[in-house]
Amino acid sequence: MASANIRRKNLQMSDAFILSLVISFSGGLQDAYTYMVRGHVFANAQTGNVVLMSTGLMSGDAESAFKYLLPILFFAIGVFTAENIGYRFRNGRRLHWRQGILLLEILIMFIAGLMPAEMNTAANVLISMACAMQVQSFRKVHGNSYASTMCIGNLRSGTAALSAFIRDRDRQELKRVKYYFGVIAIFALGAGTGSLLSGVFYERTIWLSCLILFAGVLLMAVRPEDNEIYINRNDNEMKSINERK
Repeated sequence: MASANIRRKNLQMSDAFILSLVISFSGGLQDAYTYMVRGHVFANAQTGNVVLMSTGLMSGDAESAFKYLLPILFFAIGVFTAENIGYRFRNGRRLHWRQGILLLEILIMFIAGLMPAEMNTAANVLISMACAMQVQSFRKVHGNSYASTMCIGNLRSGTAALSAFIRDRDRQELKRVKYYFGVIAIFALGAGTGSLLSGVFYERTIWLSCLILFAGVLLMAVRPEDNEIYINRNDNEMKSINERK
């Protein structure tokens, strides 16, 4: 019982299941928005952009290839930016660096929402950069690695956990199944919502993602992040660290 109490007290809010659902919903909405409103470009699924870029190159359509290349490059820039922000401000006390990432992401997407259809390329690179910052900064749910802006890794991990549960009847594996498939379901719900609303609000649809992420900022303020605790599957070993990752 004491072990469970320590877990609840020290678990990072950025590691909490409720926050992973909030930002995953936003991730699904972002992908649907750029695809439906901004010229069939993926904000998060860079594999799709790589395929479409390569197709454009091979067919001699340089304009199409360039349209998909830019989001790929800015996704990389977003990861680079978030990694450096996390390192530089990892000891911040007044505002956790992950909250700062969400606020910066909100600002970027708000600006993108102001851009007309003629500026789709600029909007796509901004949103791709914001998505990369999100996926780099929020990578765990209850100690399990996951992605808030794409599904393939979550599907693999969730299915592997399901297989392990069926084989070993380990209840920790069942929890992992719930985490991963819960995130996938919420991501899909966000994508569907983004698709529906895109036909109503058009370029402004991305502002809903801003509101959702602001809710994430407030959630992180409810439970300040002081220490991280990593607990193995059997709950027999616990390691507390003070540095923020």
